Amino acid sequence: MNLENITQIERYKKLIRFIDENFKDEINIEKIEQISLYSYRNINRIFQSLHQETIGKYIKRIRLEKSAEYLKYTEEQVSDIAINVGFSDVASFSKAFKSKFNCSPILFRKSTNNILQPNKQNSDEHKLKPLPFTIETLPEFDVLYVEHKGNTQDLKAIEKTWNTFIKYCTKNQLLSDESIFFSEAIDDNEITDDFRCRTNVALILREPLNFAIENLYQTKKHHIQKYAKFIHKGANEQLVSTYNQIYGNWLTDIQLEFADKPILEFYVNHHEKIDKKDLITEIYIPVM
Repeated sequence: MNLENITQIERYKKLIRFIDENFKDEINIEKIEQISLYSYRNINRIFQSLHQETIGKYIKRIRLEKSAEYLKYTEEQVSDIAINVGFSDVASFSKAFKSKFNCSPILFRKSTNNILQPNKQNSDEHKLKPLPFTIETLPEFDVLYVEHKGNTQDLKAIEKTWNTFIKYCTKNQLLSDESIFFSEAIDDNEITDDFRCRTNVALILREPLNFAIENLYQTKKHHIQKYAKFIHKGANEQLVSTYNQIYGNWLTDIQLEFADKPILEFYVNHHEKIDKKDLITEIYIPVM
C-alpha cells in the first residue's frame, strides 16, 4: 500500500472516530471537511460506498439507536433523552424515532424487555440467582483494535475477525505470554441491524507501536472507567445466559447506574487447547 492510500485511510478513520465521539453534538459540513480534508461532496460519496448510507443518515441513525438504548436501559424522561442525543425538540425526535422503529418512544420502552421494569419470569421461584460481582476501576491504557460488523451471536463470523486480527498482531510481533485480548460491544444487537452492529476486537498495547498501522486497524486510548465485573465460566455460546442472569437481577440486587460506555469482555484463558467448559471470560459492565 502506497503512502497516499495510507494517508487517505487515516483521514477516513479520523472522521469516523470524530463522528462516533461527537454524534450528539451539531456536526456541520465545515467541520466534516476540516476533519477529513475532503470536500463534503467527495467524502460523502466515499462514506456512502463504505457504509451504504450518507454521513447525515449515519449520524441520525446512531442518535436514534442510542436513544433506544436509553429507553431500554434507563428511566430517563423521553424529553431528556431527545435533547441528550442531539435532537432540538421532542416532536422531531418522536417523529424520527417512529419512522425508524415503527412505534413511539413510549411504546418502544413498554415493549422492550427493559431490565429496570419488573419481570414476572424473574419473580419468586423463577428468579435467576444473582451472580457475584466486584467493582473495579480500569486504568488508562492504549489499544489496537479492528471493528467487526454483524450479529453478536454469530460466533463463527466473529471468530474469523479474531483470527485475522491475531495474525496481524503476530506479523507485527505484538504478542507475548502476557498479551491481553478483549472486545468492546459498541451497539445493542436488539436495536441495531445485524449488518451494522459493531464489536471491536482489541489488544492492550504495552508500548507504542513502532510501525504504521494498515487498512482499518486503529489505535485509541481507553480512559479510566468504573465497572461491575462478573465472571463467566464456560463456552462463549453460553454468554447470553450469563448476561440474562446479570440483567435479571440488576434492579433488585445490583442497583447501580449504567454508564454510557461499551461493555467489555476480557478473555482470560481462551485458547484452542482449553476445554470450552473451562474457558473464563471477565465481563465488565460500565457503571457510574
